[in-house]
Amino acid sequence: MKTQNYSNHGRFVPLFHFFTLIGTLVLLIGSIVNLVKSSGSNLYDATLIVFGALLLMLTAFYARVFSLKAQDRAIKAEENFRHYLLTGKPLDSKLTVRQIIGLRFASDEEFPELAKKAVDENLSEKDIKKSVKNWKGDYYRV
Repeated sequence: MKTQNYSNHGRFVPLFHFFTLIGTLVLLIGSIVNLVKSSGSNLYDATLIVFGALLLMLTAFYARVFSLKAQDRAIKAEENFRHYLLTGKPLDSKLTVRQIIGLRFASDEEFPELAKKAVDENLSEKDIKKSVKNWKGDYYRV
């Protein structure tokens, strides 16, 4: 697996990001066109197809959102534990989840200081990632 850094740590899954998301959007648009063009006798069927397409789109969206939220919770717990092991104290409660997610890429040597700097300077997740000198890859997040 390629070594991660700031410029390549994002994950793109073509079957999900391209096929599923765009495919459900095309299905929704096509079903709406079908509904508009349908005659009175086909109105019920066309409406059900639109409803099904909406449900499929929402399912794909929320499947992604729910899994990312679960991963965010796990990252928050892991990084809080890591900070506790390194310093004997939990992470500052002023840190946001997004900031903690940015901190997960910092090596153990720079993690406590970068966490303090993130609170003091209210750094964004992106700024925190750019501040990491010794990148610790996260190869399990999807």
